Amino acid sequence: MLLSTAIDFSLPISDPVLKFLIILVIILISPLLLNKLKIPHLIGLIIAGAVIGEHGFNLIQRDSSIILSGTAGLLYIMFLAGLELDMNDFKKNSIRSLTFGMYTFLIPMIIGTVVGLWVFHFSLLSSILLASMFASHTLIAYPIISKLGITRDSSVSITVGGTMITDTLALLVLTVIVGMATGQADNTFWLRLGISVLLFGLIVLGVFPLIARFFFKHVTDSISQYIFVLVMVFLGSFLAQLAGIEAIIGAFLSGLALNRFIPHNSSLMNRIDFVGNAIFIPFFLLSVGMLVDYRAFTSWETLKVGIVMIIVATVAKYLAAWCTQKTFRLSTDQRRVIFGLSNAQAAATLAAVIVGYNVILGTDAEGNPIRLLNESVLNGTIMMILVTCVMASFSAQKGAHNIAAQEGITQNNGEEENTHEHILIPVSNENTVEELVNLSLNLKSPRNKHALYALKVIDNHNANEQILRQSQRLLQTVSKTAAASDDSVENILRYDINISNAITSVVLEKGITDMIVGIHKEKNSPSDTIGRLLENVLVESSINTFIYDNCQPVSTIQRHVVILPELAEKEAGFGRVINRLQNVNRNTGTKLAFYGTDESLSVLRKMLAQVNGDISYHLFTDWEDFSPVFQEIRHNDMLWVILSRKDGFSYNPTMIRVPKLIHKNCPKNNLVLIYPTQVGVNESTRYLT
Repeated sequence: MLLSTAIDFSLPISDPVLKFLIILVIILISPLLLNKLKIPHLIGLIIAGAVIGEHGFNLIQRDSSIILSGTAGLLYIMFLAGLELDMNDFKKNSIRSLTFGMYTFLIPMIIGTVVGLWVFHFSLLSSILLASMFASHTLIAYPIISKLGITRDSSVSITVGGTMITDTLALLVLTVIVGMATGQADNTFWLRLGISVLLFGLIVLGVFPLIARFFFKHVTDSISQYIFVLVMVFLGSFLAQLAGIEAIIGAFLSGLALNRFIPHNSSLMNRIDFVGNAIFIPFFLLSVGMLVDYRAFTSWETLKVGIVMIIVATVAKYLAAWCTQKTFRLSTDQRRVIFGLSNAQAAATLAAVIVGYNVILGTDAEGNPIRLLNESVLNGTIMMILVTCVMASFSAQKGAHNIAAQEGITQNNGEEENTHEHILIPVSNENTVEELVNLSLNLKSPRNKHALYALKVIDNHNANEQILRQSQRLLQTVSKTAAASDDSVENILRYDINISNAITSVVLEKGITDMIVGIHKEKNSPSDTIGRLLENVLVESSINTFIYDNCQPVSTIQRHVVILPELAEKEAGFGRVINRLQNVNRNTGTKLAFYGTDESLSVLRKMLAQVNGDISYHLFTDWEDFSPVFQEIRHNDMLWVILSRKDGFSYNPTMIRVPKLIHKNCPKNNLVLIYPTQVGVNESTRYLT
């Protein structure tokens, strides 16, 4: 047994258990204390790092373990920025991102170079390197944006896209300046750098998605999926270093590569967010704080350099945000968000100053080394990092809070259909229950965390203790799957001699708006039917019903193909069905392709005019011949076919053979048969065909 006297309490603390305990206590207490003062907890973690670090009370040394955790946290921030980016909005705002990226790169470069030459009297190479430090920035405030739920605002997409541009350019400037200062920038240097960066980009953006799709198709274990994501993040970061650029660029591009495979409203995404915000990112902020050396601020030269650097960085980034706001007519709060996200100096800035400090150009008359960036710039950079991170956090929090409040008002006024959104999932097959829940999570509004109901019906004639335990296990699986994405489910267990009657009763009792059910493959049933049970349910309950037959996880789908019958737009539930498909597009970032008549497509274009998603429209009128559609179906497409109950506006007798036809021609594609809510259907009809 280890005696307490054997523990070393000398400073800095070396005992790993006590060290980790102190860090966890700080991570726990900082938000609780600072929230009451309305101070972003990010600032508290940076200040806490300064207090406990070797330049403060020397409780914990910034050793290899802290550096490792901090590096992982930094890469995690950049990865999350790429992963949570709305790709459709990113494409829409690509010109804006490019414009902001050039603003936030060129303005600091120009001002920084002038200040380096005329104020600090540096050489041209040192001045350009100093300017590149102002041009780069770190998305320190991104967790604030993510927590307030405005990551899909155009200002965030513009800034994140611009960050990739300016950081890449700034780090390339660092590479080139160091090469020129050390005499290595010959023709071979430029050729090697160009080829390596090109290969790196092709591998991460071209090969990573292929690996991810293969993995997610064949591995469903949640732990393995999360570890795979981490592997891809650090592999991308390492490949970036091999290419001669900073690892943060690799982490960001890895996020972009995996973006479409991790739906925003999924259990895997929730795990990634949770672990990052609970562990990795706080460690990075603490490690940044540990760099602060108060003693360096007693030097007038350091203070002067630090103050000038803070002013230059702040003014340059504010001008870039202001120019972006005026160019694209953004709001004041959006400008605050852009400035808050882009003002913080940390990762790339640290990389540049440390590299510049370590490059020795020669010695002076007294034998002292002449560095590319001197010690005053090194200490001034630490001062600039602390101040800009504080300013950025306040600005981002204020702008994001106002935007979130405004979006809340818009949500209440403009999306009334989501105020009453109850989705029922009847479950019976343990092998398909998780995919049914995953589809439900993608169909519902991301803001509605209490929309799901799970139902298990036990036949009175077969009820026994074993059946009861199996049924309870099924419902627990539903709850566990939904809880992993921070959604709650109301589980319902019913005894009834008729399953369809039980489902209909629950629909009425709970005010169900949509139902998602797996195709029940009855023994000896004809292949051209959906099953007698589902036929009865469709007749007895006229709600939006999604009948799902899955072959691969929804997260691996590249495109959703939606086939509409003539007059589909006349059905009462058509608008809600399109809203659900829009949620799928928003949550997964995949493409939508609609096939229908001119009239239906015209209505769709008007309904989806304001949607940023990648949506295409194709003319299709002959339900006797599906071959034109089948010829365009790809391996990773998911088919959604809107059908009709008998006597509905869009009913067509050929609909009875659709399941068999699709199963024959597209046996490896996911299929969803959609029966929209219908008004005027003969409720006395007890059959579909």
